[in-house]
Amino acid sequence: MRASGEPVLEVDDLHVVFQGRIGLGAGILGKKAAEARAVDGVSLHLQKGEILALAGESGCGKTTLARTIMGLERPQRGTVRYQGRSIWENLRAYRRRVQMVFQDPTGALNPRQTVYESVAEGLRIHRVGGDEKEQVARALANAGMRPPERFFLNYPHELSGGQRQRVVIAGALALEPEMIVADEPVSNLDASVRGEILRLLLKLRDELKISILIVTHDLGLAWTVADRVAVMYLGRIVEIGPAEEVLARPLHPYTKALLDVVPEPGGIDRPILAGEPPDPTRVPPGCRFHPRCPEVASGRARTAGVEERCRAQDLGLVELRPGHFAACHLAALGARGDRATGPAEAGGGVTERSQTGDGPARPTTAVET
Repeated sequence: MRASGEPVLEVDDLHVVFQGRIGLGAGILGKKAAEARAVDGVSLHLQKGEILALAGESGCGKTTLARTIMGLERPQRGTVRYQGRSIWENLRAYRRRVQMVFQDPTGALNPRQTVYESVAEGLRIHRVGGDEKEQVARALANAGMRPPERFFLNYPHELSGGQRQRVVIAGALALEPEMIVADEPVSNLDASVRGEILRLLLKLRDELKISILIVTHDLGLAWTVADRVAVMYLGRIVEIGPAEEVLARPLHPYTKALLDVVPEPGGIDRPILAGEPPDPTRVPPGCRFHPRCPEVASGRARTAGVEERCRAQDLGLVELRPGHFAACHLAALGARGDRATGPAEAGGGVTERSQTGDGPARPTTAVET
């Protein structure tokens, strides 16, 4: 991790619940709609000049968490603090200092607005003084669109996918934010354009000291750009720590399962996580990953004597290595030096090979910087 000191963003015990729908007849009979626990007790922090990757499967709650951090969703419980103050005290001022880059640049841009109008929109909403043309040009240049004046009168349909994403980033940079929340910023782009956008994010971190929260399902991308990685499953963070620790020496079986599907040389003959994420309206008791956990299915958890705890006891995040937290009974048992050695026995953690210095293969992505 590159940053230290007081965090710029603090999320504490955040809960976001969505109400389901019921029919008229069921409502008359007094039945209540099921509640989907999209974010269920998440706590994390982000330092100045740090990139934190929030990873997980589709439906795990990571985008809802990002939207709540931006103030686009209201939590039922918990707090989001920016520089020590609740974001709800002055949401307008907060949104000027913290900007969001949405997943789909085509949907984020108004097709009837030129590039200039799209980038200048935030400046006008927040009534930023100064030379508007100069500010728009500087934002486009910082986003890698040079010379910026060449793009002023272009419409979104006249740009490539990478250029549209750069315009969205330029719109965020125009307000000179201190933090950016990026929701799958490169998922819709081809490999060459992905590399350009990722290098841009690293440049923003290094030169402007902008803090960045990246939402992604791609752990290869997280390895490329992140200082820390948080892995989310069914509304909870199940593992968080320095990127190299989490991705090269994972502690939680779910993190290992995600790493197994990262494309690597050598073919696709690797174990694949079975099943679908559970229904967020019916969160299982105990460890919420246990119905799909390879350690439980294979009997290793029973052999280690923790299967009943996996099924009944909801273990929170525990620091098992310096700065590296995981919510896994088997990994916690291994960290205490008991009978089990945690998910490493399944090939997903500190193996005998990695202990001698020849660590596990580095996750790869379609882009390297």
